[in-house]
Amino acid sequence: MKKSRKKVIILIIIPVILLLLTGGWWAFSVSIYNDNFNKRFTSYEPLMFRLEDFNGIPALKRKKYEFPSDKGQKLTGYLYSTECDQRGIIVLAHGFGAGHNSYMDCANFFAQRGYYVFAYDATGNDESEGEGVGGIPQGVADLDYAISFVEESAEIPDLPVVLFGHSWGGYSACAVLQYHPEVKAVIECAGCNRSTDLFEAGGLKQAGNLIYTMLPFVRLHEKIKFGKYASATAMDGFAASDAAVMVVHSEDDEVVPIRYGYDVFFKKYEMNPRFVFNRMSDRGHNYIFNDRTYIDEFNAEFDKWRDQLGYDVNAEENAERFQNDRADYIRAHLDRARWCNSLDNYLFNDFLSFYDAHIGD
Repeated sequence: MKKSRKKVIILIIIPVILLLLTGGWWAFSVSIYNDNFNKRFTSYEPLMFRLEDFNGIPALKRKKYEFPSDKGQKLTGYLYSTECDQRGIIVLAHGFGAGHNSYMDCANFFAQRGYYVFAYDATGNDESEGEGVGGIPQGVADLDYAISFVEESAEIPDLPVVLFGHSWGGYSACAVLQYHPEVKAVIECAGCNRSTDLFEAGGLKQAGNLIYTMLPFVRLHEKIKFGKYASATAMDGFAASDAAVMVVHSEDDEVVPIRYGYDVFFKKYEMNPRFVFNRMSDRGHNYIFNDRTYIDEFNAEFDKWRDQLGYDVNAEENAERFQNDRADYIRAHLDRARWCNSLDNYLFNDFLSFYDAHIGD
């Protein structure tokens, strides 16, 4: 009888322990996810673009709009244009880490050449509402609502819509096609196939294969929080749409390794005439569509300046001092004319030709 009772107790205790361990690991996995992706982001002021940086002939202008996203939060967007005769609208989805400001040079390029550009700050970024981003699927939700706003607004011209996205925005621009098959074309740079790819890629560097034990809990967390947007993949978007797609990625990208996006897409769509693939070798992630000449020059001079400072810039007690000194240095030494005109024009002319070829399809 005692043995039977012990067996029963053991049979009860073991599942309870397993349940507690599973629940604890679930909570830990979600905590790590939130620490990385559920934060509020603000553009770094010394490097922010300003409208007056693009005062060429014709000068870039913009009009501010506010529109709701999936949970009622207000997002802020701007419609960029020039005096050129616009023939289409590019909806621009920015990357992770701050709002659309760092893509204003892209908006200027396209606006100068006949396109409206609607660029917005995603939830939890810059001028938009939200205590934090919430998670990667939020990008798809925000882009879904942004496209609908552009198409339904009486103030925005009724023109063909195309998408441009980088990194997080690249993933969002592809995945959102299942909700907007009317989109004519997409250019995605350094994106991935599924929302958890970004968590996996970053986690492999920090935790190795242990990250794979977290992924089921992260996927469940996203599903509970974001519903249909959590399962949206780029491949689903491609299958649901006839949009033309250009995929741009660099082999040395360490933020979103090429195997998470380009390689997946190329394997299935290499011979499909809808797709254009541009595989680069040395562009990295953040500056994949920039001519790095001035960026590298500035960074080299900055490194010299930093190395001659009379204090340890890595010491915790000097963190605020270095932040202030760094900001002052950038404001004093950044050649804004070169900084604001560092796009790879050859690459962007390819982008332009791609859009032009498909807006009438």
